Amino acid sequence: MLQIALIRQQPDFVKERLRVKNFDASAAIDSILQLDEKRKKIQLELESGQAGLNAISKEIGHLMAKGDKIMAEEKKQQVSLIKSGLSPLQEALDIADKQLQEILVSLPNLPANEVPAGKTPEDNILVREGGRKPSLPENALAHWDLVRKYNLIDFELGNKITGAGFPVYINKGARLQRALIQYFLDYNTAAGFVEYQPPLMVNEASAFGTGQLPDKEGQMYYVNEDELFLIPTSEVPLTNLWRDMMLKEKDLPLKMTAYTPCFRREAGSYGKDVRGLNRLHQFDKVEIVQIVQPENSYLVLEEMVLHVEKLLLSLDLPYRILRLCGGDMSFASAITYDFEVYSAAQQKWLEVSSVSNFESFQTNRMKVRFKDESGKTKLLHSLNGSSLALPRILACLLENYQGTDFISLPEVLHSYFKTDRITNS
Repeated sequence: MLQIALIRQQPDFVKERLRVKNFDASAAIDSILQLDEKRKKIQLELESGQAGLNAISKEIGHLMAKGDKIMAEEKKQQVSLIKSGLSPLQEALDIADKQLQEILVSLPNLPANEVPAGKTPEDNILVREGGRKPSLPENALAHWDLVRKYNLIDFELGNKITGAGFPVYINKGARLQRALIQYFLDYNTAAGFVEYQPPLMVNEASAFGTGQLPDKEGQMYYVNEDELFLIPTSEVPLTNLWRDMMLKEKDLPLKMTAYTPCFRREAGSYGKDVRGLNRLHQFDKVEIVQIVQPENSYLVLEEMVLHVEKLLLSLDLPYRILRLCGGDMSFASAITYDFEVYSAAQQKWLEVSSVSNFESFQTNRMKVRFKDESGKTKLLHSLNGSSLALPRILACLLENYQGTDFISLPEVLHSYFKTDRITNS
């Protein structure tokens, strides 16, 4: 959530930056400023009345101490009149606060200066590419055929017991999934990230805190009876661990990693790259999250980008890094780098990670703060990234490493998978 002080001080700047996200905030900002002025006037009137009330209450105490009960009773009647006048003011203030909050939470985060203008993925900026594209045999198969050939994943069985987008991993497919998860976690913890195993469901306050609500409500699975949301990513519970906390500067940065299944309804995405592992409703992902001092967040962002890049290099997969344009960014992000790996059999790039800096957008919602050296209270910055999302990584590993009667594996996975290849034997 944007800070009201910024909107007060630089309304035109906020409008201009949100245009980069193709968001017209003119009416909303004007309404916020009007409501803010109205709220401040009511607040002043209310505080003035309360000050008068406190002064009279002290007078009553003095009068009672002197034994002047008649005058004390008169003052008590004045207190009752003042209180009756303050009640509508408090109601008006509550209404103004609610209206102001409703508009504030509808505004996306401001894009950073480095974010390019644009509306579609075609407007994203290529930062760099790495790895090498493999030369596949003429009879190369896409991963949905490979998993059938080697009995790794059964999509039809998942459809039978749950529905489309819920695959069942079998035998070596399940082992490979587990090997990837363990390798990713070991890689992250070796870099200083503390491993967590968070809940897979969160309450409304948590989903609001990281910006899933009210922006992505249609994409989340909801448990009606318990009023809980299945997590779309472990970013949500990890970041909310620190909600409503005043952190100590000596404990920063906070570096977290977690493996969880993730659940997304993907409303409106049907028919778009949905075959096989390309788009699922339940998938496994290892996440990294950091909470840092504001002045360090962009240095930390670059460190996280390099962290994910080295992980992809260790898997020897061809990849590219994109800086997202304003129109392709999430509601809560200030800047996002997407990582895509090249699927040689499908001959397309598939997104496997997003690394984002949210600046103070999430921490303002969650009230995650710290005191600096001067004792001033400040909001922290939050960042997150996939390290990595498994389905498309698995798809590309199977496709890019396939031989005629086997699928080899990158060397870093041999000790985790207990062998160097997948065969039918």
